[in-house]
Amino acid sequence: MGAIDIHAHVVLEATFDAAGSYGPEHAADPEGVPFFRIGDFIMKPMSYRGSLFMDVERRLRAMDRDGIEVQLLSPNPLTLLHGIPAVDAIRFCRIHNDAMAELVGQHRGRLLGAAALPMQDVDAATVELERCIRQLGLTAAYIGTDFGYELDDARLDDFYRTLVELDVPLFLHPATTDGSGLPPKRMRRFELSLLLGYACDETLAVAALVMGGVTERHPAADICVSHGGGVIALLAEKFVFAVDTRPWVPEQLRDGGFLRHLRRLWFDTHMDAQPALDLLVETVGIERLVFGTNYGGWDSCGGRARDKFTLSLSPNARRLLRLPSKEIS
Repeated sequence: MGAIDIHAHVVLEATFDAAGSYGPEHAADPEGVPFFRIGDFIMKPMSYRGSLFMDVERRLRAMDRDGIEVQLLSPNPLTLLHGIPAVDAIRFCRIHNDAMAELVGQHRGRLLGAAALPMQDVDAATVELERCIRQLGLTAAYIGTDFGYELDDARLDDFYRTLVELDVPLFLHPATTDGSGLPPKRMRRFELSLLLGYACDETLAVAALVMGGVTERHPAADICVSHGGGVIALLAEKFVFAVDTRPWVPEQLRDGGFLRHLRRLWFDTHMDAQPALDLLVETVGIERLVFGTNYGGWDSCGGRARDKFTLSLSPNARRLLRLPSKEIS
């Protein structure tokens, strides 16, 4: 039994220009330098064509080399587009999800697909989620961490209930841009929107889910946060102290409740440094950890797929993804 990778993004040709003026645009400047544009945000030089993100045969060969049995393909975080007008996001997500279903349908047994959802319109997102699971056969939902309201907002309760009804997991991953503009000026220095911003957004997401009562109201919802939940393991003792001392904290989080609720979430292990992973294991245990690589990305850790710890997490991933215990079809 090989490794199961739940953190593997894909870029789909069919989605280029599917969000109107917001792109995504993949082209070259007058000097021939390739770039990728989302709204006003431009990555240059950047060429996805021919890379693992778009060349599926190259991806499969690399998976064989690294010992990865199955990958859950997810949207490029740059294309989550939660900050653009809903009509554009809805159109983009439908095109994206149709293309995702076609791709993974051609490689059953190796690739699974996660749905992109237009979370700025939660009713439309719920409808698209149902279409993706019931009609397209996708495996999971994949969204960002910020769409203009918080993850514990009451308007999301029906969405969480739908996840449970459909029996599918939800994956959360931050985005450098929501499509509506550039990151804050301070975060554009030194690529801090990526190096620091992701960890901050993931920690904010965990705080909203636990302290905002989502894990209390929806205990059966399986929600997985990328990159080990940001810096939540580093700050866990401070959170525990806060919930035991601050007057505004819900009663269910006191007397060890914070850690109990934190351990209802799932976390992927794409964390780069062993001490950080060790601290996460110490804080939340291993029962809800799953292997993630950011496959093909600048910080990919696909080479860890064969190590003993990674392989020990495969049963967790099968449980989270609702896969049979030994093989998928």
